[in-house]
Amino acid sequence: MYIHTIDIAHPPLTANAAETVLNDEWQRVRSTKDYHALKIVHGYGSPERPGILKEVVHNWTYRNRSKLLAVIPGEEYNMFNTSTIEMRKACGQIHDSDLGVSNPGITIVWIK
Repeated sequence: MYIHTIDIAHPPLTANAAETVLNDEWQRVRSTKDYHALKIVHGYGSPERPGILKEVVHNWTYRNRSKLLAVIPGEEYNMFNTSTIEMRKACGQIHDSDLGVSNPGITIVWIK
């Protein structure tokens, strides 16, 4: 399996703690041959409090874009998305229950 899943939403982390986890897990994926991508479960918030952790993840991916091959929002994680197709071709066609589900509570990050 090439996707390492982390959950920063259950229980929800603070923004600073989430950034620390993202940095640590990016380094972990980068330093192993078993993983090539991170599936980040960040949730999508609620009507009263929109997805703060989702925003933290998207800001983190933007700041670290030079270290990433692709960032795939859960809503676009399907076989019609060019980055998804390329990642699965390069890393393997594993079964993933989130593929094609349009899940706004996750983001897939393909690591260089």
